[in-house]
Amino acid sequence: MKKQVTLAAEAGYSGAGLHSGKDVVMLLKPGAPDTGIVFVRTDLPGKPEIHARAELVTSTLKATTLSENGAQVFTVEHLLGALYAMGVDNCRIEMDSPEPPVTDGSGLVFAKLVQEAGRREQDAENKVYAVDRVFSVYDGDKFIAMLPYDGRRISFTSVNAHPLLGTQYYDVVLDEETFLKDIAPARTIGFMREVEQMRKMGLGLGGNLENALVYDDTKCLSVPRFPDELVRHKILDVVGDLSLIGPWKGHVIAVKSGHSYNSQLAKQIIAYREGK
Repeated sequence: MKKQVTLAAEAGYSGAGLHSGKDVVMLLKPGAPDTGIVFVRTDLPGKPEIHARAELVTSTLKATTLSENGAQVFTVEHLLGALYAMGVDNCRIEMDSPEPPVTDGSGLVFAKLVQEAGRREQDAENKVYAVDRVFSVYDGDKFIAMLPYDGRRISFTSVNAHPLLGTQYYDVVLDEETFLKDIAPARTIGFMREVEQMRKMGLGLGGNLENALVYDDTKCLSVPRFPDELVRHKILDVVGDLSLIGPWKGHVIAVKSGHSYNSQLAKQIIAYREGK
């Protein structure tokens, strides 16, 4: 029987949020068994808690937003993906702002924070949900599905009209080693043509050429970490968004999916599990 895991010690990080641009001090702390991942807004009266659960997703515009107890946190997918892939079941995340630090735009810094804090087993069973049927969300030529599979596998096809991007495909059997090497370092993608509009919407205010892979109409203005960094980052987003259903086994197949479709799939799985 596999046991639940939490952090062995605290780990902290401070910086600016990707979309809000606001400074944030974040502290990752051990969590009690069966509590899952819980965000704590230390800057608000009463320090409201927001649980990382699929049913609490309230927006998927450019990022995943969770809302509970009159408070919200957003752009949580990279942090959640790192905690999930590194096997952390229970963790309290204290933040004095609504958005985690962007770090380098990937999940790698968060994964290294877990390594820095260490992990310890807890006296509680880790219940992994092995999907026993196909779940899917389709919208034209975009879809995401999860099929029964003895492990955690993600196969993603990204299609982008930019001449340097085009069609990218990546397939990974997810464990700590493959996550650290192949997925965690991949950064979020941005396009110069969208920057002005996004900033008018209050988005992307903390982004730059180092913490995002930025393209103009003809070239990449950043230094890529992988030739297919876009699709690898899309997989990081999937890992973070699907972590909201708790530990799972299955094969995720996605084409042109994003936060909205990932979230719909997660909610579909939760509804099935709860018999709704």
